[in-house]
Amino acid sequence: MQYRMLGNTGIEVSVIGFGTEHLTDPRKAVVSVVSEAIDAGVNYFDLLFSAPEYREHYGAAFRGKRDAVVIAGHLGNAYVDGQSITTHDPALCETAFHDLLARLRIDAVDVLMLQFVDDPDDYARVTGPGGILEMARRFKEQGKARAIGMSSHMTPVSLDAVQSGLIEVLMFSINPAFDRMPGYLPRLDALLKAARPERETEAIHGPDARKALYHACRSRGVGVVVMKAYGAGYLLKPAQSHPLTPVHCLQYALDQPGVATVVPGMKNVEELRAALHFLDASPEERDYSAVLANSQWQMRGVCMYCNHCLPCPAGIDVADTLRLIDAARQGITPAIRQAYRQLATDASTCTACGSCADRCPFQVDVVAKMREGAAAFSSCGGRVIGSRG
Repeated sequence: MQYRMLGNTGIEVSVIGFGTEHLTDPRKAVVSVVSEAIDAGVNYFDLLFSAPEYREHYGAAFRGKRDAVVIAGHLGNAYVDGQSITTHDPALCETAFHDLLARLRIDAVDVLMLQFVDDPDDYARVTGPGGILEMARRFKEQGKARAIGMSSHMTPVSLDAVQSGLIEVLMFSINPAFDRMPGYLPRLDALLKAARPERETEAIHGPDARKALYHACRSRGVGVVVMKAYGAGYLLKPAQSHPLTPVHCLQYALDQPGVATVVPGMKNVEELRAALHFLDASPEERDYSAVLANSQWQMRGVCMYCNHCLPCPAGIDVADTLRLIDAARQGITPAIRQAYRQLATDASTCTACGSCADRCPFQVDVVAKMREGAAAFSSCGGRVIGSRG
């Protein structure tokens, strides 16, 4: 297994995590699949629901293995009248949280998520006086949570949370379809067929805004947990003209700035093994460039940091350099400046030979980006260097 630090939390997580929403019953199946996942090195488990049986099944699966797992619980889900409901009611959330600890037979969760915060009004209630963020902080102070996170599907709210410094972890939907179209449409099939959005809508929901969010997470030390990496399975369907594989989707998500772990929903051992295949997949199996270069995905002109442009005659690591240049568009922080200075060969050494552009599957104007980066980093101050990410 490969591991990454979850932002600045000090928590090390497996790059392949475990989304539990599709594996809820029976207990024997939960225990069996979870045990195989833990044996393979998977340590991050996202526990979304509040149904008693669901929690008890996972409690049984984790029994005697607490030190081997990182558990993410949620404030925002309660069990009412025989069903799990989404709610930000503080009283219901507090009861549900204590129930989670009791049914799992643990003293604390590792990450406590403020669940499903998409709407600005919800964000204001959650983070305002008496909201569940105050509760999460209290639980952290009491040693019942190690880090505070938030799950969201919306770029503007997520960026506000990251820039505010209120959260340490962001759970966010990342896949090629969402990253190239506005992330607010209710169904992925509609999203893929949607007309190009209006400029104002694209500015807050579209590709540039999403990339800005990922870079903000990286620069501020907010760890990103990826949900919906397969687009609820839609991206894998053979009916697609250019379907992706689980390995493609996992590699794509893990290539984005700030990402620490991906938590695909896995309902059986076969789906677990399909995700784990990522660990021993060949470079050819991981290479999503040929698929995403197809017009369906509208990826032309967007750097995927895949380094298909190498080797550079000037010795530039193009992917690492462009990551920093893209991040600098949001402002050149001391950390970004230091990372740029540590590059063995930086953008200023680009000779504009064009060999990178000839090899790039996405038709990125690498030379222009190098010029932009060299000019920005040669100047002083943490100014924003462009309006597009």
